[in-house]
Amino acid sequence: MDVRDYIAASAADFSRALREWLAIPSVSADPAHAGDVRASAEWLADYLRETGFPVVEIWETGGLPSVYAHWPAADPTAPRVLVYGHHDVQPAALGDGWDHDPFAPREAGGRIFGRGASDDKGQVLFHALGVRALLAARDEDAPPVQLTMLIEGEEESGSPNFAALLRQRKDELKPDLIVISDATMWAADVPSICLGMRGLADAEITLTGPSRDLHSGSFGGGVPNPAHALASLLAGLHDADGRVTLPGFYDDVVPLNSEERALFAKLPFDEQGWLADAGDSRASYGEAGYSTLERIWARPTAEVNGLWGGHTGPGGKTIIPQAAHAKLSFRLVADQEPGKVIESLKKYLNSNTPNGIVTTVSAGTGVRPCRSAFDSPGVRAARRAMQRAFGTEVLFAREGGSGPEADLADILDAPLVFVGVGVDTDRIHAANEYVDLSRLLLGAESVAYLWEELAEASPAEESGEQA
Repeated sequence: MDVRDYIAASAADFSRALREWLAIPSVSADPAHAGDVRASAEWLADYLRETGFPVVEIWETGGLPSVYAHWPAADPTAPRVLVYGHHDVQPAALGDGWDHDPFAPREAGGRIFGRGASDDKGQVLFHALGVRALLAARDEDAPPVQLTMLIEGEEESGSPNFAALLRQRKDELKPDLIVISDATMWAADVPSICLGMRGLADAEITLTGPSRDLHSGSFGGGVPNPAHALASLLAGLHDADGRVTLPGFYDDVVPLNSEERALFAKLPFDEQGWLADAGDSRASYGEAGYSTLERIWARPTAEVNGLWGGHTGPGGKTIIPQAAHAKLSFRLVADQEPGKVIESLKKYLNSNTPNGIVTTVSAGTGVRPCRSAFDSPGVRAARRAMQRAFGTEVLFAREGGSGPEADLADILDAPLVFVGVGVDTDRIHAANEYVDLSRLLLGAESVAYLWEELAEASPAEESGEQA
């Protein structure tokens, strides 16, 4: 029986197993569900043991548990591959707009509905099916690569303990390649490989003037107004070409080359349809000289998320407010660092805040961006594998989301390859999340071929470095 036939014959059992796992409400953001996250880890550990992984462990962290599984290859010199995913999910409740209980999963019309179906339990589980299909097709007892799975339990809560876990377990993991299946494709009928994700820096700024609100008739025009100053500073974050004006903001940005721009241009992008999906936005906007896809994938941004100050209730109140506030976020691209961007923000504010106003900045933890080279050996192998499974050309894209991928690449010193089959229409993080069962099966087929492609790659390819 070949890989595809094995997967087709296993589809019903795969669906039942996934729905059983989806019924566990592993919401990492809610302390009340800590026991459910642990139950989810235990369920996955048992399933991977049944799959055949000879080493399966639950790894404790400073918070919620991760699952580790390892299956040695018959050849001890075979490439070491680490698969990353997460078993925790976003909060969900019937009152959020779901048509059914989000933790009473069901299959209907070839789709599996339930929180975590696409993000990320479905995309974790297809790896177990893929390795079993490959072993059955090869009539072997071990995969052709040293296969490790590390499935996190806190990704939806910002991975607060994951970097520490990686540092603690670095010598046990030591991969040659990291495969990420917490990712999406361009569309269900347009398979693609993600080449990177943007990072994030965020901050709240407060501008303080007088020690109390002042009567605008008595003091207006005579003392600086924090709300006026805030408006001017926020307006000055961009120049006339839409470029961010923070000092040194672009110093570390890896520019797009002509090959990457040509690859993005091959995607069937309908800008008017995209604008409709973007809350019926009336026009595209962004840094001059770049397409919409290039702006949202490969160029950094500065966004005002909210601003307030002074009187915001009904009716008038003629004052000079004591303070004004804004929340900002910056989407970052390789090789920007969140800490450096926040320092750049502070320099901008210090240089442009008028006399008589005091500015304070409170920053979040930040997430670093990540990037894969489209011509790296791992990406080439993944593209060949997906093209075998999907039977069509696989294109390239990027994503705007953020996760622990940069920590994985940096701490474990290995290149990233994204192999995911989710799509934007799966309603991830929203009500009525679902995934097409057929796409998960294609994901299983893709990774089955990927282990073959990596094992059969030339020594030169195996030793290739991430650009």
